[in-house]
Amino acid sequence: MSGSEDHGTLADEEELVGGGLLDHPLRYQLANELHARPFPAIEAPSHALHLAIKNPHDAANRDRALDRAHLIALLDRYGAPHPSPDATHYFGRLGRYWLKWELHTEFVTYTLFGEGVAQRPFDPAMYELFPEEWLAAAPGRRLTSALIRIEEVASDTLEDPEVQAGIDARLAEWFESESLAASFVSDRHAVVAGDYRIDPAGHLRFAVFAQRDTSARRIGRIVQRLCEIETYKTMSLLALPRARALSRRLARMDGRMLELVSHIQGGARPEEEVLEELLTIATDLESLIAHHSFRFSATAAYSAIVGQRIQALREERFPGRQTFSEFMLRRFDPAMRTVRAVAHQLEVLAERAKRAGDLLRTRVEVARSAQNQKLLASMDRRADLQLRLQKTVEGLSVVAISYYAVNLVIYALSPLAKKLGLGKVELAAAATPVVLAVVWWIVRRIRKAHEP
Repeated sequence: MSGSEDHGTLADEEELVGGGLLDHPLRYQLANELHARPFPAIEAPSHALHLAIKNPHDAANRDRALDRAHLIALLDRYGAPHPSPDATHYFGRLGRYWLKWELHTEFVTYTLFGEGVAQRPFDPAMYELFPEEWLAAAPGRRLTSALIRIEEVASDTLEDPEVQAGIDARLAEWFESESLAASFVSDRHAVVAGDYRIDPAGHLRFAVFAQRDTSARRIGRIVQRLCEIETYKTMSLLALPRARALSRRLARMDGRMLELVSHIQGGARPEEEVLEELLTIATDLESLIAHHSFRFSATAAYSAIVGQRIQALREERFPGRQTFSEFMLRRFDPAMRTVRAVAHQLEVLAERAKRAGDLLRTRVEVARSAQNQKLLASMDRRADLQLRLQKTVEGLSVVAISYYAVNLVIYALSPLAKKLGLGKVELAAAATPVVLAVVWWIVRRIRKAHEP
């Protein structure tokens, strides 16, 4: 494209600013995108409720308008303002609470923040802030939900052994010790804990203990990262059941491919038949790749985000407890390795099927080429025999035609022969060489006229 054409296109899209400099039409939108999802500011003590809803359809068939309509239905119950029609995030007041809403590619999240903590730790009654009939009308199913309790430690430091003992006692009371993960985070300004178990009310539980001088913004970042770790962890694990089922199917297909390859080596079965089966397997594998590649790719992205969010917490070991990174290393990473292994196995099998098919197709083509050469050689021999037979027939036809021609000549010249005193025998002897020569010449001319 020429420079004048570039200028004409941009002139339609760009805006003129002071000094005659043109701004790209997306400049402010792109700059504001970096600030579109601010961390909430949370004062301790407080609590948070996190809900993630996933539409049963894949990302391509998902109707995001339904998710926005569901948000607006909640906002209308509390008389809150609406987001813009194409919004993918919202943060605002919802009665006495703050609501943070985010629309993602495959799911939507709602997080409510409120001041103070319930007397009963992780009271499921707090979840009633989401109306029951509103939850029932959700355009999807609950992916995960969590209750987060944020307490303020009556101390300027969490290094005090008595403070740590008090926190440890509450953790032992609230969580399952076998799976509990607890860590100092954010340069030891807070302790976060959770056992990633679903309680009888159907929610996960997390606790945050912040020392007295921890800022609201820092607490907000901690809570937001806990919510993201849980949500992306669950999204990552969606691929595990699919990977396990696919692994068994791939094992059967791998065994069948080994049998077919052995047939290629041994020649026990017709190559065309083996090639047809290989092409069927290759087609099935390509179909599986098309069906599962999005989920496996999404899982790789989600699991990477989980690791990044844990790293952003800047964990340090809380005495006697495993860290979140250690918990994920033992419980989460093996599942992700399984998914990655199955995805890799699927790609390898597809490539093997393609190579085997190409090899066998080449062998079939070489065999067919050899058969064609033999057929052509046989056709050449037949043509040569046919030519010889044709020449023989031509010789016989010259004799036969000459025989009748000689008789005709005798009948035609008999009166003249009597006047000349020649008998029939002498006339035949004189005419025969001439007739043979003429017939041979005529037949030869006819054959040459029809030869290419």
